[in-house]
Amino acid sequence: MISLGLVGLGKIARDQHLPAIARSADFTLCAVASRNARADGVPAYPDLDALLAREQAVEAVVLCQPPQVRHAAARAAMAAGRHVFLEKPPGATLSEVEDLVEAAGRAGVTLFASWHSRFAAGVEPARSWLAGRRIEGITIEWKEDVRQWHPGQDWIWQPGGLGVFDPGINALSILTRLLPGTIRLEDAELQFPANRQAPIAARLQMRVANGTPVEAEFDWRQTGRQSWNITIHTDAGALLLADGGNSLFVEGAAQALPGESEYPAMYDHFAALIAERRSDVDASPLRLVADAFLIGRRSFTEAFHD
Repeated sequence: MISLGLVGLGKIARDQHLPAIARSADFTLCAVASRNARADGVPAYPDLDALLAREQAVEAVVLCQPPQVRHAAARAAMAAGRHVFLEKPPGATLSEVEDLVEAAGRAGVTLFASWHSRFAAGVEPARSWLAGRRIEGITIEWKEDVRQWHPGQDWIWQPGGLGVFDPGINALSILTRLLPGTIRLEDAELQFPANRQAPIAARLQMRVANGTPVEAEFDWRQTGRQSWNITIHTDAGALLLADGGNSLFVEGAAQALPGESEYPAMYDHFAALIAERRSDVDASPLRLVADAFLIGRRSFTEAFHD
């Protein structure tokens, strides 16, 4: 069993990480670090530095803090010889991610930049079905209610918090897993609330290396049923990945899939990376988001209040 420290006990840590760790055959939770929260049955520390100083047996840490502070924490953990599992996105900037890759190499530890939606049940079956078929066009609809998924979380509206790209990057992580080659952003429109530093909606136009067009629409104002859909038109019919990649339809027919297990699968992968003494860091989803902020036309809408 690999002894684990968990840093940041917000919604994603409680909803996903703690249950996945409890189910894992490879990891045991030994300590947590959080300014205001505790986990049952393990020592709690106010920050990562205190955890690292007191818990010498911890071999790996999982970083679930906001992305704006994750770089410094990852650097400190790797300098102390610990393997690191990063929640998505892997950093607030691309240069941060590149720096962490170099630091992991120098320290001889594993760095895992996780993209949980890539581990959705339908993603690999969809990737297999698409192999050898001609893709003619892709549309992405990723719309959800920010009040439901990020209640009271101000960091997502600050610079580096990504705004609507916090969920939208999940779609981009699936897209970059499904398709070979570079995906290039051609155009973007970003809509900002008048009182916020990050967008609440976005439209992207992209193109795959072979010329296939991709259109994406992200919106954080959806109420009722949430929409996490990727539709891919091919010469053999249409494929739909729905429910964030956990449902798969080919020409309207539902495909049999295993149950949803994104986070347990990520912990399995992290354990394998440690055993194999290697890292897994793919910044391509974050690069598309960075490009959107670089070239996107900006407009403003009514103020957002949680």
